[in-house]
Amino acid sequence: MSGRARVALCAWAATLMTACALLPLVDPATWILQAAFLLAVQSGVGAAARRVPLARPLTIAVQALVTSVLLTLVFARQQALAGLIPGPQAFQRFADLLRQGGDDIARYAIPAPLESDGIRLMLVGGVLVIGLLVDTLAVTFRSAAPAGLPLLALYSVAAGLSEGGTDWLWFLVAAAGYLMLLLAEGRHRLSQWGRVFGGTPGGPGGEQGGAVAPVRTGRRIGAFALGVALVAPLVLPPMNGGLLDSSDTGVGSGAGDGGTISAVNPLVSLRDSLNVNENRQVLSLETDSGDISNLYLRIVSLDDFDGTTWKPSKRHITAVPDGTFPTPVGLGPDTERVETRTTISAADWYAQDWLPMPYPPSGVRVPGSWRYEPVGMTLVGDHGQNTRGLTYEVRSLEVQPTAEQLAAAPPPSAALKREYTELPDSLPEVVTQTARDVTAGAANPYEQAVRLQEYFAVNGGFEYDTQVKAGSGSQAIARFLKDKEGFCVHFSFAMAAMARSLDIPARVAVGFAPGSQQADGSVSVGLRDAHAWPEVYFEGVGWTRFEPTPTRGSTPSYTLTDTPGSSVPDPALPSRNPQSEPSAAPSASESCTAELKKVEGCASESAAAAPVTGGSGTKWYSVLAWTLGGLAVLLVPLVPMLWRLRTRSVRLGAHGRTEADAGPHTLAVWQELTDTAWDLGTLPEESQTPRKAAARIVRLGHLDAGAAAAVHRVADAVEQVLYAPRPRPTAGLTEDVHRASAGLRAGVGRGTRLRARFAPRSTVRVAWAVSARWAAAKRRVVAARPTLRKTPGQQS
Repeated sequence: MSGRARVALCAWAATLMTACALLPLVDPATWILQAAFLLAVQSGVGAAARRVPLARPLTIAVQALVTSVLLTLVFARQQALAGLIPGPQAFQRFADLLRQGGDDIARYAIPAPLESDGIRLMLVGGVLVIGLLVDTLAVTFRSAAPAGLPLLALYSVAAGLSEGGTDWLWFLVAAAGYLMLLLAEGRHRLSQWGRVFGGTPGGPGGEQGGAVAPVRTGRRIGAFALGVALVAPLVLPPMNGGLLDSSDTGVGSGAGDGGTISAVNPLVSLRDSLNVNENRQVLSLETDSGDISNLYLRIVSLDDFDGTTWKPSKRHITAVPDGTFPTPVGLGPDTERVETRTTISAADWYAQDWLPMPYPPSGVRVPGSWRYEPVGMTLVGDHGQNTRGLTYEVRSLEVQPTAEQLAAAPPPSAALKREYTELPDSLPEVVTQTARDVTAGAANPYEQAVRLQEYFAVNGGFEYDTQVKAGSGSQAIARFLKDKEGFCVHFSFAMAAMARSLDIPARVAVGFAPGSQQADGSVSVGLRDAHAWPEVYFEGVGWTRFEPTPTRGSTPSYTLTDTPGSSVPDPALPSRNPQSEPSAAPSASESCTAELKKVEGCASESAAAAPVTGGSGTKWYSVLAWTLGGLAVLLVPLVPMLWRLRTRSVRLGAHGRTEADAGPHTLAVWQELTDTAWDLGTLPEESQTPRKAAARIVRLGHLDAGAAAAVHRVADAVEQVLYAPRPRPTAGLTEDVHRASAGLRAGVGRGTRLRARFAPRSTVRVAWAVSARWAAAKRRVVAARPTLRKTPGQQS
């Protein structure tokens, strides 16, 4: 196997070894076999293109073309021309799959099922793209060290999503692959240096003893660097996420009947869902409830607050109870309740491990494999079960407490209060102090909770804004209280933390706010209905919903107060969807007050939240055509430079040449020297001998002694080839050309150097060559014409 082929094989292996870090994210891991085969084909095409040889840009283009054909064959065969050639429908298919993959990533637990074609395209396509970059850098451009950057990017994506304890193992595998690639390139370079490191036959290393030493040194350096990289993370302090950081993941586990909970925190995609351009329908509901404004769909509760984020606690799970669920914790017999039935249909693209349900559920009829978490009264999919295309029925309780019941609620048990009022020491004092100031004078926990809700939703001057970053660090809530702008995550997290600081049990629920009533009586729940809200515990009632987020959801009826100056919207109002029309209620002022924001009475804000509709929009193929046209406009000025770089590389490629090639190589080196001088301002004189031409280049280029000697050595070698009966081979011509070129560039200004790089004059030889070939072709045609004419005695 040649050295370059060995480097290509190691580049393929290094990419696959780094891609192994993605294995824990998807189950089953059979996609790696498909990626390995397609990556091998891509690498083989590159090796064949370099063997021809093709120019480096053409080699990359051929590999990219073959890669697109392979992906089309695997993922878009039905939409392709002849099943292979990607056309407009195939590109649309890729766009749909990528969009689906993005949605699935946001909703699947780890490991995600491989049945998602979108995720599979992202995995296989991503590995092929990284493999193409690695092959290009390490093999085509013969520089393996920068190839570590795309490998690092691939590993970083995997490490950022992984939540297992074996990250060190995948790092070790990836690092070993990269080290192997570096060693393969080093061995290839050593082999091209001839016998410089060959040692002596009788040396300690044998005939190749000298060459073994640098390789062993490289291995030792690489092993030492790898060891440092593995030990350093154990010594350095960890980096934690932020208090309101929606990128954290929450994992719960337990052994109830052998089951576990392992799911991505639903907050991962909440803000992205709120900011989508198209409010895609997630769920469709049919319910017998008379008031849909309270029809919140709860996915999971976040009750573990560690000072950096809220996440689900580790819980035991059991089999789903048959018939009626147990009575919710804390709900007493004196609290009024009504049981309702809701049939929920999930979209085919919505794959959530947790089952969205109204809270508290009293019974569920759902197909598939699901498990029950008793504390949160939630259902979680088992063995890859999710909500994709699922239709299920939920019986739930509409708990209807009164303000008097909540105000007179007895204290909760000591164990429950201890668990749900726990706060970290890192919580800023301003959070606790603000909670005390807002609730000053409140007679009981109920009044304190209502005042916290009104502080955020009505009279605190807060604004709802989904573009605000989630924040990070222990000061995130303090910054939110100061800036007074955010979305539901900020409001729910802040109110729950402040309630806990007042010794009120609280947690955060994540799910969907009430959807929009449709003409057929159903309720449509879209992506923009994704929501988070706090739940406060009252003995005798249980976990009770509050709504501190302005312009979102509906305010519970049991939080209505008669406090002067308090303006809480009518709870009978339907849920406000971001696409709905502004409220027609008259305002007392032209300015947008906090009260108007609560009922979406500000036309400017509603208009800003409404998506742009109408018109067919710009077609994707128009965007593609303009993009390709723009790239062509940018690349055309670079064509002379690219051609010149390629020509220089071919002319000066001296490695591996035999004595029979010495003559053509010497002439090519001389041509390169004269063209470089031409590009830098010294016009060639074809009528001069090599010796006189060399003297002219030295004189006009103002070369120093070293560069001048290099020019004359090249000229002497050319004269040997042209005039000597047995020319002797000359070594080091390539280095002489480099030395002479450096001297020529040092003697001119920056403008001349830039012109020589981007607009080299010697590229006119292309036009001369085309003209010469055209003239030769015409001569051949003219010469062939007499043979086609009939002779005088030839019969017709």
